[in-house]
Amino acid sequence: MSLPNIVLIVADNLGWGELGCYGGGALRGAPTPRIDHLAREGLMLQNFNVESDCVPTRSALMTGRHPIRTGCLQSVPPGMPQGLTRREITLAQLLSSRGYATAHYGKWHLGDIEGRYPSDRGFDEWYGIPRTTDESQFTSTIGFDASVVDLPYIMEGRCGEPSRQVKVYDLESRRAIDEELVARSCDFMRRHSEAGQPFFLYLPMVHLHFPTLPHRDFAGSTGNGDFADSMAEMDHRAGQIIDEVERLGLTDDTLFIFCSDNGPEFRAPYRGTAGPWRGTYHTAMEGSLRVPFIARWPGRIEPGRISNEIVHVTDVFATLAKVAGGELPADRPIDGVNQLPFMLGEPKSSREGFPFFIKNELRALKWRDWKLHFYWEPEVNEGKGKLESPYLFNIIRDPKEETDVLVFNTWVMGPMLRMLKVFNDSCQQFPNTPPGAPD
Repeated sequence: MSLPNIVLIVADNLGWGELGCYGGGALRGAPTPRIDHLAREGLMLQNFNVESDCVPTRSALMTGRHPIRTGCLQSVPPGMPQGLTRREITLAQLLSSRGYATAHYGKWHLGDIEGRYPSDRGFDEWYGIPRTTDESQFTSTIGFDASVVDLPYIMEGRCGEPSRQVKVYDLESRRAIDEELVARSCDFMRRHSEAGQPFFLYLPMVHLHFPTLPHRDFAGSTGNGDFADSMAEMDHRAGQIIDEVERLGLTDDTLFIFCSDNGPEFRAPYRGTAGPWRGTYHTAMEGSLRVPFIARWPGRIEPGRISNEIVHVTDVFATLAKVAGGELPADRPIDGVNQLPFMLGEPKSSREGFPFFIKNELRALKWRDWKLHFYWEPEVNEGKGKLESPYLFNIIRDPKEETDVLVFNTWVMGPMLRMLKVFNDSCQQFPNTPPGAPD
């Protein structure tokens, strides 16, 4: 059997409750018909879990490892040796070794110095922003002084060549960037379809990260403000990729995944929603952990399937490695597990839980229908700090995590702490990389 193409679209800070298929859509001011239809054609996960912030989630996705192992704990300051060290093996490197053409169009946020750009880390080509989207506000800020800070740029690069700056990433560039990313993505798919080469398209979009500003063609389109207009544009951009895959006759031969990197924005006026879950990103609440995930693969993935089984972002690495017939690195702990049997019809996920860190602090453990909090921060910057006694919630009966039931269910501590011990033991055997470690 020939290798399938892989299209992986990752929206930025798209909360669980924003899309129509997750209960949002028109209720949030913008129907999302293209993504909703994609969900009906494939598998929709209700319990897909990510990290608390942009950098750690992208690190987990690219390496299959919890970010505390890789040193990608939160930020990548401009020009500093942060992000993924070159010791890490990325998903792009793994797929490239299997004969895939690989491209990254969008937000990288895993290193912005030579040796750590996408084209240095397994991608044949890339175009986008090396860090994050809020930098587009820099040049419009009162008192901005270009002499004391690096200007943010949209960049591009090819494997074996230095990456180069293309243009300043300002508010107008921010409005137009998703259109550019999709145009380049479609060109990439056309080129490799004509060449008969399987491809891995990684499209980490800019929407809906703040400042959540729509393309000029979509401004005012919903009548519900910039956030809704941007959501309508995001749905349209995903639809353009879906249409191009179909136009090229590749639908049946393509595993198409759409997901988000984090829970919703918490900053006004761009504040999003996690639907029934409490909290936003930067917390350990379910509203931070759970985000949309949709996978379509005609003839392989049953259409219209919805599951509440636990899947973690690190599992994407292990699962796509299996799809490509690749082997996982054997010289380091890989936290992701192969979820291909589950995606193809097995009723149960291959995992029961995971530890959740923010920076280097163990904030929570999630296991089956249970959540154990060691710190309490239901809203960003509104935390109590470390708890004297942990809080335990049953997520099925108490989705908003409001009633601590530990005193009645102390048995749950046993399997949870055993899971944590296995993780901690592996960190002792294979020491974690500190943030800022040189290559």
